[in-house]
Amino acid sequence: MSEPTRDPAAPARLTAWVHGVVQGVGFRWWTRTRAGEHGLAGYARNLVDGRVEVVVEGPRADCQALLDDLRGPRTPGSVDTVVERWDEARGATGFGVR
Repeated sequence: MSEPTRDPAAPARLTAWVHGVVQGVGFRWWTRTRAGEHGLAGYARNLVDGRVEVVVEGPRADCQALLDDLRGPRTPGSVDTVVERWDEARGATGFGVR
């Protein structure tokens, strides 16, 4: 797959794997609220290894803003690191907590 455009207004898909103490602390619901504030579609779900996977789509600048939120000091729990991957948008709608 080719590298998606870096144009801040272009649609993008961000997948972020959040490591740390992020399950059982309201992290997915907090992420849902932040995604809504940025007008993003996608989902957040717990993974069996303790990480939370966040997948969002929308303008690249808004996805980046959410990524900054995920790495910021106001997250619930304790985030150690966030690993990111950028792709072309696939047309996601709504936001789900899984």
